[in-house]
Amino acid sequence: MAEKQVKEKPLEKMTAKELREMALGIEGILGVHSMNKPELIAAVKEAKGIVDEGGKKSDPKAVRDTKQKIRDLRAKREALGDDADKKQKDALRRRINRLKKKTRALAG
Repeated sequence: MAEKQVKEKPLEKMTAKELREMALGIEGILGVHSMNKPELIAAVKEAKGIVDEGGKKSDPKAVRDTKQKIRDLRAKREALGDDADKKQKDALRRRINRLKKKTRALAG
């Protein structure tokens, strides 16, 4: 019989229940049942000696610039009025939506 290799899920993909079970098996982690998921992940990483890459750093200037573009586009859309070309207003709406998604990505 061929043995299947069991791959461990990344910690971020595990449920809080799975993380608690894992943490209970690791010596040196106390108060497992009172921890929430981010606390459990941090505790397991610390106990296993996993160094966190640091994740994304947000750039406040880029976020401010993007939000200013959104405000400008909204003003432009309002200036068009109600009887403006529907295609123009729809294009502006889509651009605003895209920029809003971009700000969320920049901040995260």
